[in-house]
Amino acid sequence: MHYVYLFFAIMAETIGTTALQASQQFTRLWPSALVVVAYGVSFYLLSLALKVMPVGIVYAIWSGLGIVFIAAIGYLVFGQKLDTPALLGLGLIIAGIVVIQLFSSTTTH
Repeated sequence: MHYVYLFFAIMAETIGTTALQASQQFTRLWPSALVVVAYGVSFYLLSLALKVMPVGIVYAIWSGLGIVFIAAIGYLVFGQKLDTPALLGLGLIIAGIVVIQLFSSTTTH
């Protein structure tokens, strides 16, 4: 169940960060409100995952996948460009998460 909490924490964080861009530096009410709610939900769900998983692993997965998802949303929704080094870096983040999941004995499977 802790992976479900972590997955939804990542989704809520991604929504919050997307709303942060849409809030235009907190000058728009509803996107700004969504930022606060989404981050609140994300941190709550993150705390549930932390009951079972180590903080370093949880944070690495949460932040790493959040970065990848936000980069994809930035590209698809906001028209932000990703050059080859950015794509390579994102690939390395994904590879790091895969290595943690497949080979680390600190994760709970």
